[in-house]
Amino acid sequence: MLNVGDKAPNFTLMAYDRSMVTLSKHLGQKVIIAFYPAAFTGVCTTEMCTFSDSLTKFSGINVTIFGISADNVFANKIFAEQNNIKFPLLCDVERTAIKAYGVDIENFGAPGYVASQRSIFIIEEDGSIGYSWIADNPGIEPNYSEVFEYIKS
Repeated sequence: MLNVGDKAPNFTLMAYDRSMVTLSKHLGQKVIIAFYPAAFTGVCTTEMCTFSDSLTKFSGINVTIFGISADNVFANKIFAEQNNIKFPLLCDVERTAIKAYGVDIENFGAPGYVASQRSIFIIEEDGSIGYSWIADNPGIEPNYSEVFEYIKS
């Protein structure tokens, strides 16, 4: 289990546009990592759209947002396009980041299928975890106001 103050596990994952994203290349800025269980599900759509629609709240703040799920590049690409999501959705089909952050949930929707628990991590400029929230169950949305206030502080 990761705690506030711990060094954030690094990862390199493919984005929906097939570019590779490495967390450590974003040192020097805050990074919001939003793990979500599955593209096209109701709560996940609401969450990713809320973050995308709120990007203007971060005007002038050096912050990047990444959504991460176990979905493949094709699903995340269509999900992003259909919902006009304006930040990278990363594909963790091997569950490396999901497991490193301790947010893996088994048997999600099907026996043996491992997805990510809905969770938010805010990585500080120095690579440490500054904020952490993990839902008690996948149907719970994050407290967006709390996340936005943390970024602005």
